[in-house]
Amino acid sequence: MQDVFAGRLFKTRGGAVLIGGVAAVLAAILLIVYLHSYRSSVDSGTRPMTVLVAKSLIPRGTAGSLIAQESLYQVTTVPKDQLKDLAIVDPSALNDRATVRDIFPGQQLTAADFSIEAANSIPSEIAGKARAIAIPVDTAHGLIGQVQAGDHVDVYVGLSSNGGPVLKLLASNVLVLSPPSAGTGGTLASSGTSGSSNAVLRVNTAQAAKFAFASDNGRIWLVLRPQVKVAPTPPSLVNAAALLASAPSVGG
Repeated sequence: MQDVFAGRLFKTRGGAVLIGGVAAVLAAILLIVYLHSYRSSVDSGTRPMTVLVAKSLIPRGTAGSLIAQESLYQVTTVPKDQLKDLAIVDPSALNDRATVRDIFPGQQLTAADFSIEAANSIPSEIAGKARAIAIPVDTAHGLIGQVQAGDHVDVYVGLSSNGGPVLKLLASNVLVLSPPSAGTGGTLASSGTSGSSNAVLRVNTAQAAKFAFASDNGRIWLVLRPQVKVAPTPPSLVNAAALLASAPSVGG
């Protein structure tokens, strides 16, 4: 019965017009759906997304905290379809990380540019006027096995002068970037003491040459500072005469 009705509908002029109208409506609906879907995809691709972009060259090994501190990045927006994979949109993602490659001006910061392991490297610990210098010390003079990375030490140097040996405070509150390690089996030329190793210290540009000279021509002492309630270390220069003339001091 339905087939007969459909056949008669196609044979009549009115039926043909009706069928054509229905087809036109369906085509219009499909076109509207397609245009809406296309517009949504275009809008999604051009929708602005927040991202961190380098303002200047960020060298490999730069700590994320330093990038934030020195404002080496800027927050900007890019179309979603131009957003790089793993792009960093939250500055807190830089914490406890350092760059594993150079990041150039205008380049988006991505998670692939950083690693936690790189944050523990010495280059990530220095910036500006800070420098890292290796100082050879032996077991006793360098507190080998006791001093650790992140500790702060006072550094003294013992030298021979025309008036006899002297001991002088070279610098106080110096950060240890890498501690000396036991069992290296080296020998210090200045003292002949075995078991020497290198302590990597953070100094500034004004101190670097003094530390290098003291290391080559004298004997370095590392004196560990407390972590809390630290009293300032007074400048001092001690020789035999000063030591003999001074009154006995009370231990701390």
